[in-house]
Amino acid sequence: MAVVSWKEILLLTGLVVGCYWNSLSCGFVFDDVSAILDNKDLRPSTPLRNLFLNDFWGTPMAEERSHKSYRPLTVLTFRLNYLFSELSAASYHLLNVILHTVVCVLFLRVCRLFLDKTSSLVAALLFAVHPIHTEAVTGVVGRAELLSSIFLLAAFLAYTKSTSADHSIVWAPIALTVVLVAAATLCKEQGITVVGICCVHEVFVAQGFTLPMLLDTLRHVLQGKDGFPYAVLQTLLKLIVLVISTLLLVIVRVQVIQSQLPVFTRFDNPAAVSPTPTRQLTFNYLLPVNAWLLLNPSELCCDWTMGTIPLVESLIDLRNLATLAFYMFLGLLAYHSLRYRHSSAKTVIMALSLIVLPFIPASNLFFPVGFVVAERVLYVPSMGFCVLVAHGFKIVSHKGNLKKISWLIIGVLLTTHAVKTFNRNWDWESEYTLFTSALKVNKNNAKLWNNVGHALENQNNYAKALQYFLQATRVQPDDIGAHMNVGRTYKNLNKSKEAEDAYLVAKSLMPQVIPGKKYATRVAPNHLNVYINLANLIRANESRLEEADQLYRQAISMRPDFKQAYISRGELLLKMNKLTEARDAYLRALELDRTNADLWYNLAIVNIEMKDPSEALKNFNHALELNPRHKLALFNSALLMQESGEPKFWPEANRRFLTYVEEEPDDANGYFNLGMLAMDANENAAAERWMRKAIGLQAGFRSALFNLALLYSQSKREIDALPVLDELLRHHPEHIKGLILKGDILMNHKKDTHGAKACFERILHMDPTNVQGKHNLCVVYFEERDLPRAERCLEETLALAPNEEYVRRHLNIVRGKMAAMSAAGQPLTSAEGATMSAKEEKPKRVKEGVEEGAGDEKNVRKSSAESLGGVGVDQSESLASSQSDKRTKGKSTKEIKDIEEKRAAALKRLEEIERILSGD
Repeated sequence: MAVVSWKEILLLTGLVVGCYWNSLSCGFVFDDVSAILDNKDLRPSTPLRNLFLNDFWGTPMAEERSHKSYRPLTVLTFRLNYLFSELSAASYHLLNVILHTVVCVLFLRVCRLFLDKTSSLVAALLFAVHPIHTEAVTGVVGRAELLSSIFLLAAFLAYTKSTSADHSIVWAPIALTVVLVAAATLCKEQGITVVGICCVHEVFVAQGFTLPMLLDTLRHVLQGKDGFPYAVLQTLLKLIVLVISTLLLVIVRVQVIQSQLPVFTRFDNPAAVSPTPTRQLTFNYLLPVNAWLLLNPSELCCDWTMGTIPLVESLIDLRNLATLAFYMFLGLLAYHSLRYRHSSAKTVIMALSLIVLPFIPASNLFFPVGFVVAERVLYVPSMGFCVLVAHGFKIVSHKGNLKKISWLIIGVLLTTHAVKTFNRNWDWESEYTLFTSALKVNKNNAKLWNNVGHALENQNNYAKALQYFLQATRVQPDDIGAHMNVGRTYKNLNKSKEAEDAYLVAKSLMPQVIPGKKYATRVAPNHLNVYINLANLIRANESRLEEADQLYRQAISMRPDFKQAYISRGELLLKMNKLTEARDAYLRALELDRTNADLWYNLAIVNIEMKDPSEALKNFNHALELNPRHKLALFNSALLMQESGEPKFWPEANRRFLTYVEEEPDDANGYFNLGMLAMDANENAAAERWMRKAIGLQAGFRSALFNLALLYSQSKREIDALPVLDELLRHHPEHIKGLILKGDILMNHKKDTHGAKACFERILHMDPTNVQGKHNLCVVYFEERDLPRAERCLEETLALAPNEEYVRRHLNIVRGKMAAMSAAGQPLTSAEGATMSAKEEKPKRVKEGVEEGAGDEKNVRKSSAESLGGVGVDQSESLASSQSDKRTKGKSTKEIKDIEEKRAAALKRLEEIERILSGD
């Protein structure tokens, strides 16, 4: 066996790089979204053991909606990618290109076993550039094919060394083969088929048997004329070891999927649910369809489901001729290879084994799969195809008059395939380019119209997306997902009536529940989301909340383990103030999935509504244990700690707010609350810095501006507070507490009674019953020495607040002063030497959403809307409507003490005023 030279490795590497370098600019598209972007198993926070408990898409294998594709080693490589570059698509594509290069080199090494040096290189070159591989190489999820192929080829190469020069068995390579087969299977299920390839090689290549020889030997043994030859016994022993190992792998694999096949619908694979003979005729017709893709990969499509290939429903369908021709050609090749012992026959039999055996799991002939045709599953079978082409080239090129022509044909074939591959890569640049290119090949697949619509929807181009979704409903009128997409898009276009009509059409297409029959086995679980989306739409109308709840309960009755229904119903019950039922809904959802951080967060919000902050904090902490960077849990748990009034919680609250602003550096609310914490801790410099940061991010941030002014006022920096108050009142001219604070500073520190008077008059213009503003205006009249007006003003104030003793005292003081001045014959419009201050009841610090009328409250409830594929839950509908978390800020011991000190100071000031006035 000739080894692979460095020149050949460099040639293959250069060719692969030349064909696939543009794939590095492609993003995550199609299945990549579920396998990479939405797969929590890639995140470092997810335990490694989850890779061996979940399927390829991150769904627990025990769940019915699991695809049952068990490929933990492939997911492990995705996780390594994430570790080094997180979600940078280029690194994922780069690794795929490298792996494809490794496969090409290994394939060349395998070809050297039964082809000459030139022909094997031709086979490897053709394999390197074949356009059918773009889905496996440029699509990131195709890595399963690449990794499985590496281990498959390595296992085969190891097995070829299991016979020594003296024809005895060498067990080490066989043991290595078993290990590599297991690894190949853990990358993708078809890896196990290499055992069959090894068996074919052992019998027909290594031992040199032909089918007639095997039949003769078996006949002699059965007739008792002779025993098994020693060579046959050795072969049987090796094959028994391989078969037993394979059976063990199969048993383990069946245990992993818990003896359940995945649930597919007629939309995924229409023939799978068709009656006889349509099912058999269609599945057999798919074989020549796949062969044609290898022969002529000019029209490639990323999705061949739904109506792409019409069903073969009759024996007189002309497409049956293609099936017949395919089987005849395959039979001729098999007859040639099994009947003779020469090298050509051995080459053909190995090529056929590479084509047929790896394709069997995806053929639909023995069990249904979730697709009709998938180009990536032809990755390994294309190896056998390339061997046949190279073998044909070898035969033709040895004929003198055809040598140049054969080389010319191979040159043209390699060039055109390389160009096609390079151009095909651009189709995978984005979901829009991928699905629009697919529509050029096939316009009868509603899923493609839906997916173009999804791509446009992600660009917020809802009007154009709607056109594609509507076309999907025309192509496939009974496609529930298409009608759901139409409804969601109408909702995004604020056309609620049309959205409801579309959802009702989708709901009418759902099969009716048959008593005693499991509903989930007859419909895709994602289609049940029509009830969720319809309920989320109509619950915007307060009069239809019960109707929405009925829809949620209907979905739950159809599928008691439908987690999303419990989540959405819990949110609705919270809106209806049915707190106990909402809590029970979330607890039921947690029974189904205790690893969902969003569920723990939602439960915590319910606890807050139920006035149980300690339980809320426990559930927030559960959410953060599962997802330490859960932004809403970080923010609201820190806010809860801050509002508890317990200083022992403040350091942890500060840490969580700091983590939150790392996650959301542009959210002013995080910095504002850090400022509030600093004010609680009397760290005025830090408080000022955080408030300034919040105001810089959100101009006119009401609470931040007011509390910064209050901070300056409490720090004896009243003059610094004035420009902050001016900015506050410029953005919020109705801010009464800001006007009171500004008026107080102007009168008591700037001695600007005119400016203070303007502030208090503005307050009374907005709220004529505001006692504090009215009283302070009376003080201004007194400071202006207009005692009659001050008297009338205080009388009006006393009428508004008859129980306020300080107003009554001030009125008596003014009346006493007026009487004394009248007795002395002095004019009542002048009160020389007397002073009186505005009531010093300064407003306490307030938070956004707590002070009157503020609307930027941060505490919103979040519903954990999950991605379920192309027709998943309408996330814009399943999120809560940003209801305020109506929490009342509890007063800490420190705050109560501050209030008492302020009251004492105010009383002292009043006593001083009374003394001065009485003295006059």
